[in-house]
Amino acid sequence: MNETPGTLLAALRRDLPLVQCITNYVAMNIAANVLLAAGASPAMVSDPEEADEFARIAGALTINIGTLSPRFVDGMRAAIAGAGAAGRAWVFDPVACQATGFRRRVSAELVALRPTIIRGNASEILSLAGEVSRGQGVDGRDPVDAAEDGTRRLARQSGSVVAVTGAVDFVTDGTRSVRITGGSPWMPLNTALGCSLTCLCGAYAAVADDAFYAVVAALAHFAVAGSLAHKGAEGPGSFAPRFLDALHAVTPDMLDGEAEIHRVEEAAA
Repeated sequence: MNETPGTLLAALRRDLPLVQCITNYVAMNIAANVLLAAGASPAMVSDPEEADEFARIAGALTINIGTLSPRFVDGMRAAIAGAGAAGRAWVFDPVACQATGFRRRVSAELVALRPTIIRGNASEILSLAGEVSRGQGVDGRDPVDAAEDGTRRLARQSGSVVAVTGAVDFVTDGTRSVRITGGSPWMPLNTALGCSLTCLCGAYAAVADDAFYAVVAALAHFAVAGSLAHKGAEGPGSFAPRFLDALHAVTPDMLDGEAEIHRVEEAAA
């Protein structure tokens, strides 16, 4: 890799990037703590009165539709315009995009605005790719491997780096692809960790030259920290504080040495 997860983590902690997180009410506190523990600076700025202006000074923008409302959408549009004007990366998390007509319409509009990165579970990514998913609400009921072809197609169509996360994560820009293993089975039993991972993707995108490597580093950081936190935890409740500690404890050398990143050989188009 040209930009290793460890070199990007070192850059993250050196630069302390400001990340504008338009995320859902459930995730705000958790996502802020995740970014602080990892080494970035969160700002939950979403109102359309200031979202554009703030996006121009932030290092990156993340958009999450978990608790969707018309005013939230107005703030998203304003922030995306500001990020675009400033040349900032932005990340889209299509939470439960398949659940309602409103979510489907908003998701289609946001994908058309060409996010730098899209991160979701397999059911969400399948839906964005135009395929049938088994997702109900925010739960991802499809396996990651069932979404890999759709993820590649979505990446090529949208121009985004697309990450589908689960027991084994898959990242592609339509040409390059990797799988990332690690983490803990207690991670899905802690609410909003996926939403927080989206925000961490934004933090890494703020310090990376290549969004593909930014996503790989963010997912690897989560996986290594999850594996570390799992040791000694007795269940999802005791896992949660250990995970924040682990995010902070992971060093650049540890990340490069312990991350389980597997390159996927792509067939010629």
